[in-house]
Amino acid sequence: MIRVLVVDDDYHVAHAHALSVGRMEGFVVVGEAHTAVEAERLVAEASPDLLLLDMYLPDVTGLDLVRRLAAAGRVVPDFLLVTAARDIDSVRAAMQLGAFYYLVKPFSVAALREQLESYRMWAERLQGTPERGRHVDQDVVDSLYSLRGAPVRRTTVVRTLQPTMARVLEIVTAAPEPISAAEVAEVLGASRPTAQRYLATLVKKRLLDLELTYGSTGRPEHRYLPRRS
Repeated sequence: MIRVLVVDDDYHVAHAHALSVGRMEGFVVVGEAHTAVEAERLVAEASPDLLLLDMYLPDVTGLDLVRRLAAAGRVVPDFLLVTAARDIDSVRAAMQLGAFYYLVKPFSVAALREQLESYRMWAERLQGTPERGRHVDQDVVDSLYSLRGAPVRRTTVVRTLQPTMARVLEIVTAAPEPISAAEVAEVLGASRPTAQRYLATLVKKRLLDLELTYGSTGRPEHRYLPRRS
């Protein structure tokens, strides 16, 4: 689980962001802070992996908070700026301090989710690299940099799927018409509940669409097809 601390001076905005993060698979909100002092305390207590960080705090700026954490010799969490600050100096400073991305308010929930998903993939890729002190090649470096702040593309997500789930996606994509879990299970050589579980995950990942069809009994049947967009 990626542990997220939401830092925003506006209580309503902070809570809205926390709800958005909490609804995403693989993320958990460990707290909400509304000042830099409160954020410092929660960083020490909750050990977040990622700060969802506003620039304008009542005591110091979000970037000053990052500087204070570093100056105190603490482990500085990764941070994603979510701010109304549009000046180029703020953007440049955020980049220099290592911000994962810089989202300018107002932004959509989809935009926030996109960047959080990019962060999740980046963190997983980083975790899978050799241990500290070991060397990596240029391909690994390029892949890590390409995920920072990048929109999550379908092809990128597909490459991260485990083999069986990738096979389920392939079966649905190759089908000439929407296909049921039972039909997927037959081609896969697995039980219907197993196929259903993979299909539900692929729908959640927005790689497949689910549609309901009604047979002669009037009962709806779930059928799956490649995502339309």
